[in-house]
Amino acid sequence: MEKYQLFSKTYKLCFLVILIASSVVGCSIVLRLIQRGNQLTAKHPISKPSALVGAANHGLSKPVVGLKPETNTELLTFSVPIQFQGKTVSQVKLNNPEKLIALTFDDGPWQKTTLQVLDILKKNNIKATFFWVGAALEKNPQIAQQVVADGNAIGNHTWHHWYHHLDEKTAAKEIEDTAQLIYKTTGVKTSLFRPPGGFLKNGVAAYAKQQNYAVIMWSVSSADTDWKAQPSAFVKNVLKGAKPGSIVLMHDGGGEHTKTVKALPEIISGLRQMGYRFVTVPELLKDAKSK
Repeated sequence: MEKYQLFSKTYKLCFLVILIASSVVGCSIVLRLIQRGNQLTAKHPISKPSALVGAANHGLSKPVVGLKPETNTELLTFSVPIQFQGKTVSQVKLNNPEKLIALTFDDGPWQKTTLQVLDILKKNNIKATFFWVGAALEKNPQIAQQVVADGNAIGNHTWHHWYHHLDEKTAAKEIEDTAQLIYKTTGVKTSLFRPPGGFLKNGVAAYAKQQNYAVIMWSVSSADTDWKAQPSAFVKNVLKGAKPGSIVLMHDGGGEHTKTVKALPEIISGLRQMGYRFVTVPELLKDAKSK
């Protein structure tokens, strides 16, 4: 009986020792897991979705209308006043004496030129309006996101940039496919449309008007598609043609436009010396005289 009691006490003591040891080891493992988690968090912090810079100040209607998880960008809508819906706009009659002007860039986003243009605009604290081609946007989504993040306005410029006449179904696809990709890539919806080459009678402008887009043309062309011309010619064209309410045509995509990049700082400087303030197309339309 005494041997049995001694064995029982020994068994209980061993069991207690094992239990305590297991607890110590378990706590040690938990502590190591916690420390490992903290180290990983420190190296790779969880970032919160950030708002797009300048959203509230550059002609946006309902700047923040929701969150798009796929791109971590806020949804933006570039709308136009009702008087311009379904209309063609080249020059805006302003409601105040201030000299406002809108710089626009077509055919991007483009690998090199668009980023160079963005740098110049940022250095000069200017927002512009970019009319995107769907095929170019598909190739350069991150550049497009940067254009929007910098506070610039966006317009639709069709998918293929075709000049020839299109039937209604094809014209609709050119515009709608581009609109969907703009939304998917940047969270932007826009009511601004510019027909490729400025052609108003090949089907795309007619469809855009049916959808209440404002068809944005231009009143001043830099003529920067003339590959023989020098940057100084682009500067002269813009400064000579500028008027309050003007929309200026330039290009950041669709080909080689390093000359446009070289001309842009001088264009900006010259217009500022003439007393102009730079706005986006939506801002320009909002400052227009009501009919």
